[in-house]
Order: sequence, then structure tokens, then C-alpha cells
Amino acid sequence: MIKLPEADGTLTPYVPRDTAETFPADPAPFRTRSMLATAHVLGDPLADNEPLGPVGPTPPPQKLDWDATLAFRRHLWSHGFTLCEGMDTAHRGMGVDWPLAAELIRRCGAEARAVGGRMAAAVLTDQIEPFEPCTLKDVQAAYEEQLAVVEEAGAQPVIMCSPHLTVAARGHDDFAEVYGALIRQSARPVILHWITSEWDPRNTEYWGHEEPEPAYDALLDIVRAHPGKVDGVKIGPADLDRQIAWRAKLPEGVKFYTSDTTDYARMFVGDERGHSHGLTPVIDPVIPLAARAFRALDDGDDATARELLDATLPLNRHLFSGEGRSIYFFRTGVTFLAWLSGHAPHFRMVWGEQSARSVPHLATAYRLADEAGAFPDPDLAERRMKLFLTVSGADQ
Repeated sequence: MIKLPEADGTLTPYVPRDTAETFPADPAPFRTRSMLATAHVLGDPLADNEPLGPVGPTPPPQKLDWDATLAFRRHLWSHGFTLCEGMDTAHRGMGVDWPLAAELIRRCGAEARAVGGRMAAAVLTDQIEPFEPCTLKDVQAAYEEQLAVVEEAGAQPVIMCSPHLTVAARGHDDFAEVYGALIRQSARPVILHWITSEWDPRNTEYWGHEEPEPAYDALLDIVRAHPGKVDGVKIGPADLDRQIAWRAKLPEGVKFYTSDTTDYARMFVGDERGHSHGLTPVIDPVIPLAARAFRALDDGDDATARELLDATLPLNRHLFSGEGRSIYFFRTGVTFLAWLSGHAPHFRMVWGEQSARSVPHLATAYRLADEAGAFPDPDLAERRMKLFLTVSGADQ
């Protein structure tokens, strides 16, 4: 029995499950869904990493726990998922700058080659100073520098939005010029990743339009202009009905990737109108459970897949809850659960983000993960949870 703190400060007794389901590893790729999973990183617990973000004009770089970071990626590959590296789940732009992201991509690329894992990686322009004036040529050069690193690592390029391009571009033609050059240069079909202005105000008028429908049509123009060179598009946030409508407008063979965190079972299972693929952080805390669901989809067993995915929804809805930018601290919950699961020997994060969620929030994450059967060793998870609660002031 464990006493879990509630939001009102009270302690509620909870009896964890005493057995774990067995999910045999299977590194074979899924046959019917393309599933790109983003993964968290671990901070070096003994490094002098500055918490709370940059301090001073040239903050010291963060240091990662490479052993634990790479071990978690091997776990992800062992269940058939494709790693999508260098995203916000890995603190990109929030403690992990371009030099460290490049090292992360290179190391993970080498690890992927060693174990036969599949990998995609983000291509941005974050080596340009945030407020530095830049031209279209500057933006394209920055994109190309990162594209070269991603391709050298053997990863599929995921071309992200560039706030610098938003400033430099004078209309859709400028977006089409820059993106067209990148798509033509890429040796592999790319994924075009659009974060709308709802999440990032810097992306207002991305693709040359302020309203989402004409902006999406402009994105489709770029996709259609490069047949066979665009693997898919990823757009967020957008409500599910709009995602389904946009998915239907894609040219045949171009995938629609979703990162929905509230009803993703509906998107992945799909219906007579089709289904979506995943470029998503929701896999990180439930890797074996999700893998079993996608194997069921491969076997045509939609009912089992839906049941398995629905069972993970309460946990992910909690992890990704929050008002405003607090939702970005989902990394704290997923990293905490990985520690409880035994995937790392510590719970230390970049920028000291292990403190970004409250003790009751993490206690609820523990309970929901246990109820979902997400812990490979419930006894270990309980011991570590009690240790965490004790040092947090919730005596057991």
C-alpha cells in the first residue's frame, strides 16, 4: 500500500497491482501504420547544469546522461517504433540548442545503425539567433546545414517551421522556394511539420496566409509540386474533425501524421474514411502497450487495438494537461515514469525540469500508469515512488 498525495494536500491509500503483463519485444516495423515516437532525454545528474533556463548572455551548455538517453531509445526500437529525434520532447530549444541537438542526432544515428533501428530527425533553423535579422538565403542555409547532419545520421528529415522564415518571407512564393529547395535536396521523402499559430504565435501567416484553411491549401500546393518526395504532413494543433477533413485532401500516398494527446485512438484506428499515422510524444510513457495495439491493427483486430489505446488515454490526458505553456512540461511526467519503470537510474532533467510538475501531479501519473499496466516491474515502481514521496515530504 502507498499513500498518494491529492491536490488538496490529503493522502489517499492506494494498492498497486502486484503483477505485470508481459509484452515481448519485437523490433519489426508495423505494417499498417507509420509510427514515429519522440523520446525524452536525461540530464547528467553530476553535471553543473544550470536550472531554470539560460543565465547570462552565454549560458553554459547542458550536459546529457548519454547512457540513459540512448538506452531508452534502444527500448523504443525494440518494440518496433521509429525514433523521431531532436523534437521538443528532447528539450529542443528548451535547454538543447543546435550543437547539442546535432550531437544527439549523430549519436542516435550511430546507435540506430548498430541495432537496426529506424530514425527520423527534426530540421530547424535554431542556430540563427532569435532576434537576428536574416534573409531567405540565411534561412535556407541554416535549414541545409541541419538537413546535412540529419541525412548523414541516416535519418528521415522532418522539416519544422522556422520563425526566421516567417519574418524573411514576403508571401507564399518565398515559402515554396525555400521548402522546394529542401525537398529536392533531400535523399529521402520528407515530412513537413506545421505548428500553427495557436501554439506558436511566431507562425502567424505561415505558408503566406493567416487563416488555417488557405494556409493548408498553400501547404498542399508545395506537396503536389513534389510528387514522391513528401512522405507526409504533420499539423498541430487542430481539432480532430479538421484533421480528418485535411487528411482527405492529401494526394494519394501522402500520409497524415497526428500528435493528438486526447483522443488519438480515434485517429490511429480510423474508420471507412481512413486512418492517421503518428508523429507523437504519447508513445514515450506506454511503449509496450502501444506496440501491442499497433500489432493488433496490423492483424486487422481494430477492437483490441481500440481497447488497448483507450486504456492509455487517461494517463496521457493527465500528462499533457495544463493551462497555456505549462503543457510543455509533459516531459517531466514522461521522464518520471521512465525512472519509475527502471529505464534510468535517476530522475534528473535538462534545466532542472524535474521540478516543473507538482508532487500530486506526479502521484496521479504514477497511479494512472499503474492502472494502465504500463510498469514492467510494479514492485520497483512502488519502491521508487515511495522514495520520491518520502523525500518530497509525504511520509509513507
